[in-house]
Amino acid sequence: MFKNKIVLITGGTGSFGSAFVEYALKNNLKFKEIRILSRDEKKQDDFRKKLNNKKIKFYIGDVKDISSLNIAFENVDYVFHAAAYKQVPSCEFYPMEAVKTNVVGTNNVLDISIAKKIKKVICLSTDKAVYPINAMGMSKALMEKVMISKSRFLNNNETVICATRYGNVMGSRGSVIPLFINQLKSNLPLTLTDPKMTRFLMSLEDSVDLVFHAFINGKQGEIYVQKSPASTLQNLAMAICELFNYQQKIKRIGTRHGEKLFESLISSEEMMFTKEYKDYYRISSDNRDLNYNKYFKEGKVVSKNIEPYTSHNTKQLTIEELKKILLKLPIVKENFND
Repeated sequence: MFKNKIVLITGGTGSFGSAFVEYALKNNLKFKEIRILSRDEKKQDDFRKKLNNKKIKFYIGDVKDISSLNIAFENVDYVFHAAAYKQVPSCEFYPMEAVKTNVVGTNNVLDISIAKKIKKVICLSTDKAVYPINAMGMSKALMEKVMISKSRFLNNNETVICATRYGNVMGSRGSVIPLFINQLKSNLPLTLTDPKMTRFLMSLEDSVDLVFHAFINGKQGEIYVQKSPASTLQNLAMAICELFNYQQKIKRIGTRHGEKLFESLISSEEMMFTKEYKDYYRISSDNRDLNYNKYFKEGKVVSKNIEPYTSHNTKQLTIEELKKILLKLPIVKENFND
């Protein structure tokens, strides 16, 4: 699949990039080169020293500045576009920065990929793009629209552009599990926004698997969603307390600005155009054009209400199931053995 190919990961020093490189090395994928593109020279230096692998190349650049992408994208076969602002509070306070990186940055990545005849681009999206209520989700929803728009003008013999969409990646930077572990190590109460709040949960390995699935199967403008279990924040906090035999109280702090009670991976409207498989959903590409007569006079007849796919109606993990999953996470294993 990757034999003698050059792969580029934007935002490559983040959680996905690290997991992808680890997977590629562990499974001896015979790639010619993996290129890591990001803005943070310190993270790149740390990553470079950790890997010490001549096939992993590092490029300083910013997706907001298309001129900084030229060298990194030269002769690349495949692109995994992970560069994004992902923290809800940051995007709430600086929404235009979210737009510049998540929307304009994606447009730049796709434009240069098409110009350089890159074979395939996978864009990484999030459940927060579905029924978005915060700036991060809104910018990611627009990112998906940019991806779909670009794909309309390409056939499958040209640059293929598709996307993945997933929920919370357990143990990733800025997520709740590292926060809980830091709080218990400091002998502080674990802080919950709302105990009944549910979130999809998947491992970094699951996120890589989903991207590979989209890479192998994806056609123009399609979005791939992995079937994922979910948990209430209350059960997640209790599972961590039980694992670490932690007796401190759990403190409710209230829902923060821009947070939902539950997340959706597929809207009810998208469900009409979604194909279900054993482990995945495939959302068909939107191939409408500006033929207004067709746009206004032809639609899809729906005989019943279609439920969206949410963290409330997916499989709910028990505390015991959560404990088994948590014990597989590197951040939990590292601290569990301290």
